[in-house]
Amino acid sequence: MIDDPHSLAQPSSKKELFIAFTLLALQGFGGVLAVAQRVLCEQKRWLTREQFVEILAVAQILPGPNVCNVALMIGDRFFGWRGASAALAGMMAVPLVIVLSLTALYVQFSMNPAVSGALRGMGAVSAGLIVGTGLKLVGALRANPMQAPVSGAFLVAAFAAVALLRWPLVWVILTLGVMACGHAWMRLKPRMAALEPP
Repeated sequence: MIDDPHSLAQPSSKKELFIAFTLLALQGFGGVLAVAQRVLCEQKRWLTREQFVEILAVAQILPGPNVCNVALMIGDRFFGWRGASAALAGMMAVPLVIVLSLTALYVQFSMNPAVSGALRGMGAVSAGLIVGTGLKLVGALRANPMQAPVSGAFLVAAFAAVALLRWPLVWVILTLGVMACGHAWMRLKPRMAALEPP
């Protein structure tokens, strides 16, 4: 794992971004985020684990699919709006063709018990990939200004509010998001003051 921002690589062209995100999308049955961290941080070395967590955090509060938001931000980071377009096109083009083809097949075979069983199995695999990725990224919380215990408390509060109390997700995100941003700002304020010139 590369955690030093100075030893990172970067894509050589928008074409490389497009190909990388196309291959990434083709690996992501049930969710690309589980694969994205491994490819972008460990294989390509375009981001540190901490940078990936930051980008993912922003992607999750924006409207739209998280992985598309991640692709847009990474593409923009390297090549501006053209890179963002290339990364998003890579993420969407081939999967769109595959999904449309599978939809046509599903209409024909949806009543087949083997097909419905396979789809239930893929759901379990997807959940496992997401949990595994989350556990792998926990180490990045050491560098987070909020640190692991406070981040864990927000995690438990979010889970309780959405899963147990069934509160609307938008209000949970707004409430806990504002509280988390305020806490992080309070933690970062002394560091920012120390960096300001006298």
